Amino acid sequence: MSEKYTDSNTAPALIEVTREGSVAIVTLNNPGRRNAMGRQMRHLLRDTMHRLIAADPESRAIVLTGAGEHFCAGADISEMTQRSILQSREILAESCVVVRDMLAGAKPVVAAVEGVAFGAGLSLAVATDYVVAASNARFCAAFMRVGLIPDTGILWTLPEKIGMARAREMLTLAMEIDGLKAGEFGLANQVVEPGATLAAAIEVARGLGEQPPLGVALLKAALTEGANTMELALRTEIDYQPVLRLSKDHHVACQAFFDKTTPVFTGQ
Repeated sequence: MSEKYTDSNTAPALIEVTREGSVAIVTLNNPGRRNAMGRQMRHLLRDTMHRLIAADPESRAIVLTGAGEHFCAGADISEMTQRSILQSREILAESCVVVRDMLAGAKPVVAAVEGVAFGAGLSLAVATDYVVAASNARFCAAFMRVGLIPDTGILWTLPEKIGMARAREMLTLAMEIDGLKAGEFGLANQVVEPGATLAAAIEVARGLGEQPPLGVALLKAALTEGANTMELALRTEIDYQPVLRLSKDHHVACQAFFDKTTPVFTGQ
């Protein structure tokens, strides 16, 4: 089953959602422009990701990918010079909603990256929990090439993922790396042969979706918002762990340990 989203009854669907069991696959669908994101696609991606993460009980994990040969070439440059400062602020705020939902939302998100992940496309990839990259994929924080600072959350997410020194190099020099180098840097969690990223990402997402949903939700919130200093990390443990110890999933897991069976988690 495929769900297609557009801002118009006659326009092509810029976002498509398909299902593999409990895994929802979100596809950026503008292959003629290497899935570059214009205002409509950003708006639709914001609404789609929020619905899947916050209000879709059928999905336990999400895969983000691009149609055709590429993940996402970044923002649609043809739209940039047409905006006022206020319009640009509104569009950036929409992107920030997507980043917040993926980083701190309740469900794990996996990126399947083929071809290019440039600019905001790279930002989307590093905002996910797990990146599967093709060995010949190309990653670039290309913002400086058009005289802009990096956006869509990457000022925070890239240093968190690969360290400040390498992040400064990639962000300042707009340095391009391939999938193999992305694996070396820690930007990609898994590197596979070209054409194999989606299948690998679905497998990873399926495994993540089998984890205790409440535990995953609180862990993502803790890693994003509650572990930036030692004191915050310790306070987060004290606040979150007692809640999880009272959960049904915790008791099911303990019983399964004694029974030597595999627990089935429900999020309760």
